[in-house]
Amino acid sequence: MDRLFTVDEARLLLPGVMKDAAEVIAARADMAEIDFARRSGGRSELGGLPELKGLQARIDEIITEWSRQGIEVKGIAPVLIDFPAVLDGVSVRLCWIEGERQLGWYHRTELGFAGRRPL
Repeated sequence: MDRLFTVDEARLLLPGVMKDAAEVIAARADMAEIDFARRSGGRSELGGLPELKGLQARIDEIITEWSRQGIEVKGIAPVLIDFPAVLDGVSVRLCWIEGERQLGWYHRTELGFAGRRPL
């Protein structure tokens, strides 16, 4: 999907994205604990391989939904997403990373995260 967002459209979607991101963050931590227990020969109270696979599936569902909406997922550790946009005739990405409380950054498409500037 080649959707372009306005700043207002992206900001309206952000509360839902942040809620989903919190679920990804929790699942990511649970997966790390389960995986560590499995590799070290121990057992996690969080479960084993079935629970690990379930957590992976849930993260995949969230990422698929974001992509369906036109949101670009750049990473999950940390959660980093971009909303494609055009500002002043220039192709940009409205950029949000886990821990931020609002959508306050953008970067030119070709510069990536290192080119982030405040909106």
